[in-house]
Amino acid sequence: MKTPRLNNEELQSYVEFMLNQFRRTDGFWFLGVENTYSYDAAIKMNEEVWHRMGKIMTREIKERFSIEEKGLKALAKVLGYFPWAIISGYEIKTTDEEIIVTVPHCPSQEGRLKKGLGEYNCKDMHFGEFMSIIEEVDGNIKVECLFAPPDPHPKELFCKWCFTMNKDKIE
Repeated sequence: MKTPRLNNEELQSYVEFMLNQFRRTDGFWFLGVENTYSYDAAIKMNEEVWHRMGKIMTREIKERFSIEEKGLKALAKVLGYFPWAIISGYEIKTTDEEIIVTVPHCPSQEGRLKKGLGEYNCKDMHFGEFMSIIEEVDGNIKVECLFAPPDPHPKELFCKWCFTMNKDKIE
């Protein structure tokens, strides 16, 4: 049997389906490591995985979507294609001076809260992930976490990040 050819509407539906499977796999993987080994082991492994995946996905996004420039505009383009940006509905506000990424919905955190597990510490994992993205886009960009679990945060936002050009480190 041949793989079906999908029209645009079917393709969009399939992309949403695949992103949802990607999200679920990530969640079950984390819970499996947490239940088998420990919460700390799951956190450590999650940090390692997403640091590597940040690099890999950024390289592939840049290649697939012909993003050759550097700086904040290039980073904004890369983040727009990043799977978690789509899954979590990142709100990305870009100016010439900065990019602010806010995350109003985090399926991973919301899933844990629904199961009564509490939020997990994702701040270091995302920091490492964003650093690996920056390394692939432009090493002159810096990232600052304004808040992310385990930090206190507003009910309507899980995390907020700020990206700026490092004026002291122009390569």
